[in-house]
Amino acid sequence: MTIRVLVADDHAMVRAGFGALLAAEQDIEVVGDAADGEQAVAETRRLRPDVVLMDVRMPGMDGLGAARLLLAPPGGEYRPRVLMLTTFDLDDYVYEALRAGASGFLLKEAPPADLVSAVRVVAAGDALLAPSVTRRLIEEIARCRPALSGAAPRVQSLTERESEVLLHIARGLSNTEIAAALVVAEQTVKTHIGRILAKLDLRDRAQAIVFAYESGLVVPRSSLPSR
Repeated sequence: MTIRVLVADDHAMVRAGFGALLAAEQDIEVVGDAADGEQAVAETRRLRPDVVLMDVRMPGMDGLGAARLLLAPPGGEYRPRVLMLTTFDLDDYVYEALRAGASGFLLKEAPPADLVSAVRVVAAGDALLAPSVTRRLIEEIARCRPALSGAAPRVQSLTERESEVLLHIARGLSNTEIAAALVVAEQTVKTHIGRILAKLDLRDRAQAIVFAYESGLVVPRSSLPSR
């Protein structure tokens, strides 16, 4: 199955470089590009790619605004997978994009192989969560924000085991690692995750991690009292 990709970045050379890199892969087809957020939204809706590589900072409508429009369509319409591209890992824009439903983010300075792998991961329906960067980003920004007042009742809708699984997700564990920690089958973990996402009305693991921090289920390390 071919993965259809659209590249949105305000720098023509970046668009061309990413496009050429991805087009060289047999299972990836670059169907279009865009130079700003408004064009990204229009071209995505016209071409309906599987994955949109979205630069965070663009003139006019930025990547965050475009991601919000694409990930919250009226009437449950088509939604692509959105992979945010950024120069700075600790970027509030990236955090808001994850909250909006982006499937993850990638630093522009990442090796070419990481970009190709990221597109495949996101296209498969998984969230791209580099624990050392994504969790640090979420912890840093969540530390400066109060817990969401409406989040606690949603957490209470989870069973004890589901809360435990969500905690492991927020710590960056894979399904295999969670299964080993809980001494259950990996399929059981997948079932729990499906129920967690449904109960909390979340799209994927990226949103689940953000929710875990904002709900207060996970306390950022920098907020813990010193001994």
